[in-house]
Amino acid sequence: MPETHFEQELEKLEVTIMRMFTLTERSLNKAIIAMGERDDDRAQEVIEEDEQLNNLEVEVDDITLHILALWQPVAKDLRFITGCSRIATNLERIGDQATNICERVLMLNQKPKLDLMNSVEALAEKALTMFRNVIGAFSDQDSEAAMQVCRTDSDVDDMNIRIMRKLIDFMITENVIVERAVHCIIIANALERVGDLSTNIGEDVVFISRGINVKHCDNYDRFSF
Repeated sequence: MPETHFEQELEKLEVTIMRMFTLTERSLNKAIIAMGERDDDRAQEVIEEDEQLNNLEVEVDDITLHILALWQPVAKDLRFITGCSRIATNLERIGDQATNICERVLMLNQKPKLDLMNSVEALAEKALTMFRNVIGAFSDQDSEAAMQVCRTDSDVDDMNIRIMRKLIDFMITENVIVERAVHCIIIANALERVGDLSTNIGEDVVFISRGINVKHCDNYDRFSF
């Protein structure tokens, strides 16, 4: 049986969202590599490519508005469409965080590397893993995998707090590293924000697949699928 125009539009929406996921993952991964390898060229690439994600977000908006206006979907189709719209916003914001990281990397690369960057790089790997896991959760419509991403967010928050405390203590005793420490704190905060945004996407996946709103939940362990 041939696909209806409505089904074709839903497929177009899903393909566009997956393109956003792919580009966002690439930007975030490149930003983390640029930080670890002190690679100015790679950092600059991330900054220049941010516009692609902005354009895709606009494309998702256009597709969702077209579908809603023309077919007035209901039930899971409606959840998928509205969920994709929210996910696109979060993906664009993750792309912005990757850009923010790279802007700080370019500044940090002008001076000697701080020893505490190892902790920031560990935080980066944790945040990247969260994001990669939420891509899989969306692709498979796996609500339990999505919830696991949400549960991991507290680990990223804790790592960020520990990094900030170490850097603040370091700045008190070593005035010469204050500027670099500030850049590191901003990078750590950006990575923590990536964890928050990945959690938002995880919540959207649960909403799409189960029709359950778990936003702003204080205990994700209450939900098991």
